[in-house]
Amino acid sequence: MSPTTTATKYCHACAQILDSRAEVCPQCGVRQPMMYARPGATTVRGRNRVAAALFAILLGAFGVHKFYLGKVGLGVLYLVFFWTAIPALVGLIEGIIYLTMSDMDFAAKFG
Repeated sequence: MSPTTTATKYCHACAQILDSRAEVCPQCGVRQPMMYARPGATTVRGRNRVAAALFAILLGAFGVHKFYLGKVGLGVLYLVFFWTAIPALVGLIEGIIYLTMSDMDFAAKFG
């Protein structure tokens, strides 16, 4: 049996067919990644791809984008080394990467 509508999806752990709204697979118990509330949505659990990119480009030296994405440890690391300008360069590159990512890729990585 294969899903023919958008009302079903596969479990990413065991490949069981699930309702598209399922948060946990009933067969294996693995929590499913939250993708989109509606088609074309740009937010993932309150995180916006464009906002993350702007934080990375403009405030990347201080790790603001890492704090925004929930990566507190990396955010602190960026803060410790902000004076070297390396975090600013890395933040600029990460911002460009976020802007070139699709919403689905962003949701899969940071969702």
